[in-house]
Amino acid sequence: MPNSWFQFQQFRIHQDRCAMKISTDAVLLGGLATSEDPKRILDVGTGTGVIALMLAQRHDSAQLTAVELDEAAAFQAGENFSTSKFAERIDLWQGFFQDFKSDPIFDLIVSNPPYFPDHLKSKNSQRNQALHTDSLSFEELISKVKGLLTKSGKFWVILPERQMKDFAIQSEREGLYPDQSFILRDRPNKKVIRKIISFSFLKSATVQHEIFIKNEDGTPHESYKSIVKGFLLEFR
Repeated sequence: MPNSWFQFQQFRIHQDRCAMKISTDAVLLGGLATSEDPKRILDVGTGTGVIALMLAQRHDSAQLTAVELDEAAAFQAGENFSTSKFAERIDLWQGFFQDFKSDPIFDLIVSNPPYFPDHLKSKNSQRNQALHTDSLSFEELISKVKGLLTKSGKFWVILPERQMKDFAIQSEREGLYPDQSFILRDRPNKKVIRKIISFSFLKSATVQHEIFIKNEDGTPHESYKSIVKGFLLEFR
């Protein structure tokens, strides 16, 4: 029987009560997202809590808040936080992000959001909630983030390429502009599987990067290793 937990170098993630398990998406977002010396960080839709914990490890003077709608996932994320050495710097808020309020606001906001519209659902209501946008639309997410982000702050998101195009259009309507863009492929010359973009209030030229998970021979690519080094056990 496989483990119900995933061991990182500095913390452990239990995930048996979470619909969405540890994924490459979450690990890459946790390894990339940053802003200039962030003091307050918000993780929207924390799930297992892995992104919040990675950000706590990377930004050792920051206070973090993690928001999660699903009650079971929020409970498990809270346990993962409390058993980590970062426990005193992470707060958990359970409920609809639309209802979340905070003063002061945040220097860095991250989200690995649901991106499917309200169709083709499975029988697993918890998984549907994590994947489908009917609980939190792109418009609602962006509008809420706009009011919670400092003027010099960054908002980082990971999405499939087609959904990210829609997300970026909506973000620009709200006055949040692409700052850095990462294109993720499994291997060089393969199709794009995800895009990771940081948004800010400053309109400027977008800096483009590429990430490959593997080389052509199946070994880990240096662009991937450089992001996950210090987190995953095999990349010390």
